[in-house]
Amino acid sequence: MTVIDFEAFIGRLATASGETILPFFRTSLSVDDKGAAHDFDPVTEADRAAEAVMRRLIKANFPKHGIVGEEFGNEREDAEYVWVLDPIDGTKSFIAGFPTWGTLIALMHGGMPVFGMMHQPFIGERFSGDNGSAFYSGSAGKRMLAARRCASLQDATMFTTSPLLMNEADRATFGRVERTVRLSRYGGDCYSYCMLAAGHLDLVIETELKPYDIAALIPIVAGAGGIVTTWEGKPAMGGGRIVAAGDRRVHDAALKLLNT
Repeated sequence: MTVIDFEAFIGRLATASGETILPFFRTSLSVDDKGAAHDFDPVTEADRAAEAVMRRLIKANFPKHGIVGEEFGNEREDAEYVWVLDPIDGTKSFIAGFPTWGTLIALMHGGMPVFGMMHQPFIGERFSGDNGSAFYSGSAGKRMLAARRCASLQDATMFTTSPLLMNEADRATFGRVERTVRLSRYGGDCYSYCMLAAGHLDLVIETELKPYDIAALIPIVAGAGGIVTTWEGKPAMGGGRIVAAGDRRVHDAALKLLNT
């Protein structure tokens, strides 16, 4: 089966998860903390319910497929096809009522992400990609995504969710890039990568990501002509310290500073 065979099903997963999440958004929902010590890592009933819905659909339709999910762990990780799910990427924004969160759905084949979708049901936007092309779908219809060209790091607009999520050493290293770019902004979570794919910013740098934080975003950025790697320039589907850029020249310059 090809990725095209799965595309409609991925749309079903997005719709089902969105219908599950929206009744919780901007309500007085309870929040649990998965973090240790002073590291606040929130999870809500919306996160759990949305992942449960997607897992049920996957198991009913593709019982031999594996699943990697943020809330309920991993099953059949060595399967030929593996679904990687983050029901709400940006839970901190979600509980604060901001719409800069999304559901991430990735399909892995042979250990590589071959299709990814970010769905924001409150705004009604979907960003999807298969490494070769990427698309936006929303109120204005559907259009192809293309990362913009940027000749130098000095001309780049950069995003990170928050430098406070980085350890002290990585924060100092990140600072070298931040002092070089034209504009640095914080926030966004998964939306930063989608805006990069859409051509509105040039660079995203993050640390401590899990596979479910990044797997779905790689085919979107790559499909739009961008590049996503670790700080060491290696494949990024395993998470860790991540660099995404719309232009390889910016990516190369960022890597040079991050590894100085």
